[in-house]
Amino acid sequence: MWIDPIKTPLLAGLLGGVMAVGVVHGQENARDLPPLGTPDWLSDAITRPHANVATDASVPTVTVLPLDAVQLDAVGLLPASITGLPRDLWGASETTVLADLLRRQPIQGLPAMQSFTETLALAELDPPRDAPPEGADLFLARVDMLLARGALDPAQALMERADPTLPAIFRRWFDVSLLTDHSERACSAMNANPDIAPTFPARIFCLARGGDWSAAALSLGTGEALGRITEEEADLIARFLDPELFEGEPPLPQDPTLTPLEFQMRVGIAERPDATDLPLAFVHADLSALAGWRAQLDAAERLTRSGAIEPQQWLAIYTARSPSASGAVWDRVAAVQALDTALLAGDAVETSNRLGPAWRAVEEAGLEVAFADIYAERLLRTPLVGEAGILARRVGLLSPLYEQVAQSAVAQNAEERFAFAIAQGLPPEPDTALDATARALAAAFAEDLPPHRYSDYVAQNRLGEALLRASVVLGRGGTDANDLTDALVLFRSVGLEDVARRAALQIHLMRG
Repeated sequence: MWIDPIKTPLLAGLLGGVMAVGVVHGQENARDLPPLGTPDWLSDAITRPHANVATDASVPTVTVLPLDAVQLDAVGLLPASITGLPRDLWGASETTVLADLLRRQPIQGLPAMQSFTETLALAELDPPRDAPPEGADLFLARVDMLLARGALDPAQALMERADPTLPAIFRRWFDVSLLTDHSERACSAMNANPDIAPTFPARIFCLARGGDWSAAALSLGTGEALGRITEEEADLIARFLDPELFEGEPPLPQDPTLTPLEFQMRVGIAERPDATDLPLAFVHADLSALAGWRAQLDAAERLTRSGAIEPQQWLAIYTARSPSASGAVWDRVAAVQALDTALLAGDAVETSNRLGPAWRAVEEAGLEVAFADIYAERLLRTPLVGEAGILARRVGLLSPLYEQVAQSAVAQNAEERFAFAIAQGLPPEPDTALDATARALAAAFAEDLPPHRYSDYVAQNRLGEALLRASVVLGRGGTDANDLTDALVLFRSVGLEDVARRAALQIHLMRG
């Protein structure tokens, strides 16, 4: 599984019972959303125009689809029985607005929102009312959001559930296959599909991968003669086809705008690019042992922060071997390994000593929630006292066990009392010392929920759009107090209590 399914189903009859009073301050106009498009790193792998480009000026009167045709915008991996979301979540919202909002979601943001928006991307939902039967705009936006976060496995599974032979989808599927080291599979699919016309670089790459080096070389010459291959592309392809001819020459210059196709060619000539400054989708290549442990560590941290890999995979890389250096990531690895060893030994005293340094290390890396998912239960079973006990409960509040922690412990200070109330969905005690963010969180958990600016969207059957807008606010940590309260109240008012509580706890407990 790539996500945590929503634990609290939407309340029955929610649309009829939601407050219809709107608060308009700060409300965004859908028409003012910035234009957004596909990832700019996709390879130019195919030349065939998208299937929805018209070939004449006639006006169609009827759209006919086969009885077993599937609307791409309705394709998903998670049924309503898992997500708890109503199938008509998108309702009356405009497809283009929903697509833009999906692409606006933070790449690395609040973990609760990363998980929730990934759920939306993978959910089986009815298309928006204005979506044409053959449309794919919303589907592609869902895929693009996952790709931007480096969530390649769910993106690939989603595309394969649909129809990866459609050009716009195949282009993404081809690149994901390259980035996950399945280039032979990608080339086989391209060769087997007559509707896919590869560009010269993609054709040459696949010919070479298939062992037809002479045809690949001939295609290189033809592509250059026709002006279909740039000088930079030709230099890289020539090295890829016959690296021995370039022995002794300096390596190619670094290129921050690499496509997956170019990336794979550079790997093939032993000039593996540094993925540090590349988009998250490329970072998966550094999870391989071939990349070296330091590169694996950096990749695991980045992909864990974006929610693209499971915390257990991050921990496996962190504990794979003993650090032989110090500073930065090495100190973080050493601190986590020391705690892990103490817990495995069942040594409560040593665990108490090691918990603080380990927690500071994961705070530095922005991995608090991943750490909590792994260690919370074990820490809560260990008899820790004093500051270590309070810190263990803090870790537990950032884990799925948050409510259990709040119900089974006695708060030792004002911060814990506040967090325990949020964890149980209760109004926090009034405290004049609260800062603006804490007051905003407290307002969202008042006994009587206040009006919120998203109520008009809900009343107009645009619930999914409202949730996406609120996810942008919460995903970025809710910099404005009113925005933060409204977003949390929306989630609570429509039955997404678990999402609201986890988001509020993360904002409260992970502030600097």
